[in-house]
Amino acid sequence: MKFIKKKWKQLAEYANSRGLQFVISVSFTLVALVGMVFIGGFLLQSYGNATEEMVRKDSRQLIDQVEINLNNYLRSMMRISDAMYYNVIKKVDLGQDNISQELNLLYESNKDNLVSVACFDEEGSLLGAAPVGTLKKNVDLGSQKWFTSAENQMENLHFSELHVENIFENSSGRYYWVVSLSRGVELTNRGRMSGGILLVDMNFSGIRQLFTKVNSQGLGYVYLINSDGDIIYHPKQNLIFSSMMKENNKTASQYDDGVYDETFQGEDRTVIVKTVGYTGWKIVSVTPKKIFYQNANRTRIVAGIMLSLSIFLMIFANQFVAVRVARPMKKLEDSLKGIGVDKEPEIYIGGPPEIQHLGKTILSMVEQLRKLTDDIVKEQEEKRKSELDALQSQINPHFLYNTLDSIMWMVESEQYEDAVAMVQALGKLFRISLSRGKNIITVGEELQHARSYLDIQKYRYKNKFISYFEIEEDIEKYKTIKLILQPLIENAIYYGMEYMDGDGEIYIRAYTRENDLYFEVEDNGLGMREEQVAGLLTEEPKVRSKGSGIGLRNVHQRIQLYFGETYGLQIESEPDEGTIIRIHLPKTEDVVSEAGGDK
Repeated sequence: MKFIKKKWKQLAEYANSRGLQFVISVSFTLVALVGMVFIGGFLLQSYGNATEEMVRKDSRQLIDQVEINLNNYLRSMMRISDAMYYNVIKKVDLGQDNISQELNLLYESNKDNLVSVACFDEEGSLLGAAPVGTLKKNVDLGSQKWFTSAENQMENLHFSELHVENIFENSSGRYYWVVSLSRGVELTNRGRMSGGILLVDMNFSGIRQLFTKVNSQGLGYVYLINSDGDIIYHPKQNLIFSSMMKENNKTASQYDDGVYDETFQGEDRTVIVKTVGYTGWKIVSVTPKKIFYQNANRTRIVAGIMLSLSIFLMIFANQFVAVRVARPMKKLEDSLKGIGVDKEPEIYIGGPPEIQHLGKTILSMVEQLRKLTDDIVKEQEEKRKSELDALQSQINPHFLYNTLDSIMWMVESEQYEDAVAMVQALGKLFRISLSRGKNIITVGEELQHARSYLDIQKYRYKNKFISYFEIEEDIEKYKTIKLILQPLIENAIYYGMEYMDGDGEIYIRAYTRENDLYFEVEDNGLGMREEQVAGLLTEEPKVRSKGSGIGLRNVHQRIQLYFGETYGLQIESEPDEGTIIRIHLPKTEDVVSEAGGDK
């Protein structure tokens, strides 16, 4: 810790020794650089997250579309099976009729999606088939999974895993990859009911085409597995079946529908799983995360180039600004060395407007000091009076005490008309302050209270300021909390008009905007710094040298207590420019509940 403090002190001494130009240039560059790096990092991170989310969203939409298309395809196969069963098998007596012709007609109308259709009795004997009607010798249907599944669960439709159709004689010697749809059926043979199996062999090329089209669009790939994790389709199916490539299909079969992050064979990837309703099959979308990283790396390279260019331009601009500021400041510093030595030193006035203003201010200060030195004897009385005024301000007398003291002074000075007017204004002030115990009054009454208060203060601060009222027509009928303008006007007088000499202006405005009511108190006083404004409504109230004690924070909290946190005070202020305090209220003619008001 001591080492860090020592190095920091050395760095500060080095910066001070280099001068203002160096400090401005380096400081601006470092601050801008840190800001740019922080913002750039944040934007890169946000872009990476957004890109990953967009790819995931596209993958989910893609897999949803695959599921819809696959469902449509499977439902068409189920409709073929239903047509065979209900339109053919259920209507014939197999002991007397042959169903081969009907099966051929059904096959011909759907041959683009079918390899074969067939019907067997429960012993495995072929009752009819299309387009080939002869079983291979020594074929054991009892070993076929599609046969046993349909035989064991007669009431369901069963979809097999991918396999080669090899139970029928085929003179062409060509065999097809198929997915078998089988079901148990009731057969009629010479009036007697018995069980049987209906088989529809779907051409796998239909499923392959559907997935091939999808895999040509995405950044990753999509494959299909059954409930046991056996692959039905994969874009690299031949490599997997020949053990030249592996897939994490067994693990994927354990996933519920959703999005998962996994690592397989050292590769991070995002997996999305969607189950195909009645088959138990699962559509699996795989997107390697290196795709996200590749996009992010390209973005980082572009961002790095832009950052480097920005840094170069920023250093040049900071250097230019530093020279523009530091050189006139150095000349001004050299000219100030003559103060106290020369009777009339030549103060440098040049450079940017701010430096010129500073030079003029210093020159004016020097002239004022010389004049004060010449007139010091004459101003002893006024200085003593100012000290007494400052002492009186520190005592913090109450507003009522000051007002009554002013009235007493007027009476003693035989200014009876002013004293009567001040008493009348004080009476109006207290009449509205009391308001028969009510906390809600009309806008007109609140404005009258403000006028009365200003009338009193104008007697106490003659020639200090002028007040103006800018009031919207027909606004007096609306309701407001009482005593919310006085603290703002009091603040404008005590802190805005303190050092004004006839140039002070206070504007009191009241206007409406749609469903809102606004008061504004604006002064052209000294104004406040941004950090002072930020703390006025949030910090605990502080003891001030003047004021009624109600305070801006009190007004802000009262308004929010009555009308909610949407309303309250807004403060705008600039040093040497003045201050605007705006009151925001709801526009209403109804009497607001006073449960939370002053008691």
